[in-house]
Amino acid sequence: MSDTQDLSRHMANRHADLLVYGGIVLTPGGAECLDIACVGGRVVDLGDLAGCWSAETTLDATGLHVLPGVMDTQVHFREPGLTHKETLEAGTRGAVLGGVTAVFEMPNTQPLTLWQQDLEAKLDCAKGRAWCDHAFYLGGSAVNAESLSHLETLPGCAGIKVFMGSSFGDLLADDDAVLRRIVSHGHRRMAVHAEDEARLRQRKALVEGSSDVCNHPIWRDAQSALIATQRIVRMAEEAGRRLHLLHVSTAEEMAYLARHKQRVSVEVTPHHLTLSAPECYERLGSLAQMNPPVRDAHHQAALWQAINNGVVDVLGSDHAPHTLVEKARPYPQSPSGMTGVQTLLPTMLDHVHHGRLSLQRLVDLTSAGPSRLFGIQGKGRIAVGYDADLTLVDLKARRQITNQWIASVAGWTPYDGVHVTGWPIHTVVRGHLVVRDEALEESSPQGQPVAFHDTAPFRPSPEV
Repeated sequence: MSDTQDLSRHMANRHADLLVYGGIVLTPGGAECLDIACVGGRVVDLGDLAGCWSAETTLDATGLHVLPGVMDTQVHFREPGLTHKETLEAGTRGAVLGGVTAVFEMPNTQPLTLWQQDLEAKLDCAKGRAWCDHAFYLGGSAVNAESLSHLETLPGCAGIKVFMGSSFGDLLADDDAVLRRIVSHGHRRMAVHAEDEARLRQRKALVEGSSDVCNHPIWRDAQSALIATQRIVRMAEEAGRRLHLLHVSTAEEMAYLARHKQRVSVEVTPHHLTLSAPECYERLGSLAQMNPPVRDAHHQAALWQAINNGVVDVLGSDHAPHTLVEKARPYPQSPSGMTGVQTLLPTMLDHVHHGRLSLQRLVDLTSAGPSRLFGIQGKGRIAVGYDADLTLVDLKARRQITNQWIASVAGWTPYDGVHVTGWPIHTVVRGHLVVRDEALEESSPQGQPVAFHDTAPFRPSPEV
């Protein structure tokens, strides 16, 4: 029986694969008390469905808010090549435990994700191992610039990612001529890590031998970020290319980007919104070390203002784990990066609790916003015909984040010991109840590649 025939049979019999009832559902029209019937991985009915549908599985959402599946559009899961830090299985397991139903993974693995065979190898690696839906960025580089128009249209590709700083080898694109070649080949929104590599090299002498991680935002100062951001925005405007600026961290960048929103979308991270220098470095040492750095309260306030005035489009965790042994190296030999995919939603729900953010705005930053910016098919809202990706949260639940809760291979979080109010309780990925009552429910990973409107459709390989 075909999928269409199976769906028709379920609809005719009013028999759902999953029925979620009693929750407060965040729909495009606002918060409503609705039941949700899911068949074949999609939402097929919304409303007061008591007595209307039978179901294979039911989920009582009384007292919970049902959000469209949360998407984290910036993670580094380190596979292949760096699996002592993270894996696709552990990273996506942490994602669903944290209420995240889809992720975009970055290309700085070993080997780098630069060509079609690299992308296909990651998709194959994720098959049967990823707990949530997923897509992979290809790196924009001098070696593949003229091929990017084709590469960005491959199924399972989230787009092109460019590192203007904080990278190495073929993935570092800090030369203007190379950047112009990359920007001019392709039409999809291009994601950028904007730090000026030349300025970073000049300023590294400021911290060599210092052993004090508190100097990290002095080395990688606000000007390093602003110079790179201005360069790439000018190039994109010349070429008519859409940009996505990742982990924007400075007041100066936000003021500049507010004047260039026609072609530029903006991401901020929970750690830049939550941690603040110098306190976080004094308390956490290199566990707070990220690129771009966590900065002081002045910059953090500007990020919150940019969220409130609409300059910010999405949240991304920039989940980029390293082992505790690696983090214990003396600064600046200690690597930059921290876990974040599992704590993205709990930390942001705590900001909702404290009145810094509305729940509807959080939904836009983590669901509707990513779908709108990246042209994601069937995700980003709770509506009939859309994927049944649901994140059910208890806004009143008080929990303590601990290292023991973190699924990442790295096994730590900068929020260890922090109490938050607001917590993910159940996670549904395309109608599969993956996490129930805060614990894995599915016996095996069910994640699939994310589909985009402007790429080729994903067609799974035939079973042999």
